[in-house]
Amino acid sequence: MSATTVQSAPAASRHAFPDPGEGVPTISWPIVGIFTGAIAIFAFSTWAAVTDRLPVPVTILISAFAIFMLFTVLHDASHYSVSTHRWVNVAFGRVSMLFVSSLISFKSFAFIHIEHHRNTNDDANDPDHFISGAAWWQAPVRFPLMDVPYLTCLVRNVKRRPRAEVLETSFLMVASVAVIVTSAFTGHLWTLAVLYLIPGRVAMFVLAWWFDWLPHHDLEDTQQENRYRATRNRVGAEWIFTPLLLSQNYHLVHHLHPSIPFHRYVATWRRNEDAYLARDAAIGTVLGQQLDPHQYREWKRLNGKLARLLPVRMPRRSSARAAEFHSVPVASVDRLTEDSVLIRFAVPDELREEFSFEPGQHITVRTDLGGEGVRRNYSICSSATSDTLAIAVKLIPGGAFSTFAMTQLRAGDTLELMTPTGSFGTPLHPLAKKNYVAIVAGSGITPALSILQATLAVETESRFTLIYGNRDADSTMFRDELDDLEAQYADRLRIIHVRSRDPRHPAHLRGRVDHARLEQWLDSDLAAASVDDWFLCGPVEMVTDLRGRLIERGAEPNCVHVELFHGYETSRVADDFSPATIAVKLRGRQHEVLLAAGDTVLESALKAGLEAPYACLGGACGTCTAKVLLGSVAMEQNFALSQAVVEGGYVLTCQSHPTTPSITVDYDA
Repeated sequence: MSATTVQSAPAASRHAFPDPGEGVPTISWPIVGIFTGAIAIFAFSTWAAVTDRLPVPVTILISAFAIFMLFTVLHDASHYSVSTHRWVNVAFGRVSMLFVSSLISFKSFAFIHIEHHRNTNDDANDPDHFISGAAWWQAPVRFPLMDVPYLTCLVRNVKRRPRAEVLETSFLMVASVAVIVTSAFTGHLWTLAVLYLIPGRVAMFVLAWWFDWLPHHDLEDTQQENRYRATRNRVGAEWIFTPLLLSQNYHLVHHLHPSIPFHRYVATWRRNEDAYLARDAAIGTVLGQQLDPHQYREWKRLNGKLARLLPVRMPRRSSARAAEFHSVPVASVDRLTEDSVLIRFAVPDELREEFSFEPGQHITVRTDLGGEGVRRNYSICSSATSDTLAIAVKLIPGGAFSTFAMTQLRAGDTLELMTPTGSFGTPLHPLAKKNYVAIVAGSGITPALSILQATLAVETESRFTLIYGNRDADSTMFRDELDDLEAQYADRLRIIHVRSRDPRHPAHLRGRVDHARLEQWLDSDLAAASVDDWFLCGPVEMVTDLRGRLIERGAEPNCVHVELFHGYETSRVADDFSPATIAVKLRGRQHEVLLAAGDTVLESALKAGLEAPYACLGGACGTCTAKVLLGSVAMEQNFALSQAVVEGGYVLTCQSHPTTPSITVDYDA
């Protein structure tokens, strides 16, 4: 009996609700300060609008800011957190409510808001689910319309509410309509709109976004099911977001302890952090990444004090369903070396999501030169965490596009660009602590540059070694940029330049990047087992030779990533293959295609007039990747897809020959 008692007591304490250590003050002076300041700001903006001292947009924004501040007063008053004296809360709440929304009484708002707390994330009963449960494309339209679900909730529960409260709300609604109508008839509607109506909508938009969407969206648990996962804390950049959101980035604390004043949320979290984490509290970063308790602790350890944590911008893949061409203007063309140029593109705003890219991806360029269309594939060299899309083009003797880019292409010209494709890079994670090595030659630097920039920016504990082979210093693309990066990330980035025709270069780094030199690095400080991921980019012979040696020395095949300038030339014999019927799914439509003996899946699609994506035609770039849904194929060669991707059903259609009478491939997968 005593043993059972001893065991159950700690269990009970583990599940006890954490004591917030905070209570309702006699008077919340921060609320008094916010209320006084907001009223003064609103009065100033009103004076400025009436006297025409400031531009209309400025006065609207100032008034919206004042209303935004007054919502925090209203919010705390609705939870009776402003003061231990009930009448003080009602007084502050009634005045603030007139600014936030004159259509609803303070008592009605308090009732509706408590309904939100009781039924968080319950679609049928949570009035705020109108915002938090909306599809992302509906949310911006719903943000300024929060009155709609609130009034609907009030009408649905009108019989439950005191008669005085209903009468007060009815009076406010009638009075609000009367003021608007009177202003319209007297010619003062625009003044009212500038002073109150427009600022109110702007403030409501921000409030719905910051106080409702950010804390609750994409969480499925209701308050009744799991109070620790019905809303979230949002960590990171707290030096700016905590004052900016008036501590609502700690919204989980508010839902767990609604009576605590807003300015005590942070202290409560710090007091009970371990207890909340033990209950699997929902936590997200300022940019939306969700963290479990272990990841949060690691995040906190890596970044020191959370108050100084900076937001991390994660690379995003193109939103295009399948690779497709768009006309994109050239922003600039700058000389990198005597035989290479950097081309930056001015991607239109409406195409930015489609041209989002992950580090290591590439784009296909198509243009009409003298009536003969050409298309070339180029790795993106800009960082995936930037807003820039850029490629570097190295002159190839007799090369049609590279000669054009070096001699004729100018800013303002337009090129046809295919949306980004490829999978040379690896997924990044802010909490990762990894060791990367890239071995490249010549223009093979382009994808590696994008990868190392994004990696060092996102994974603040990871290290990167770049081994870069060139003829000499003058032929080294991005030489200055690499020097800057090495200075910026001195403790985490090491660059080893290998030069084949530079007599002044150190003797041990003079020559080519080859099998023998790799052995030296593997035997020193780059042992295969100590490196998490290898990136190889350059001529076919160099890359295949190095890859084979790395695997022999113990590197995992799936961790050795390869990007080639081009594939091998292969000879085909039509008699080795049979005709087939192909169902091609492309950009949401399905097409039936006949494949002749000896043709690849891609060739048959192109002959049928389909705009299937492709670039190198040599199995090196991965642009033509599709998923086999039915039947099977055999690939002649594959330098672009990892074994895991192939096992997932993906193939290079430029190298694929059907081995069954009919197959189905999906380019949209």
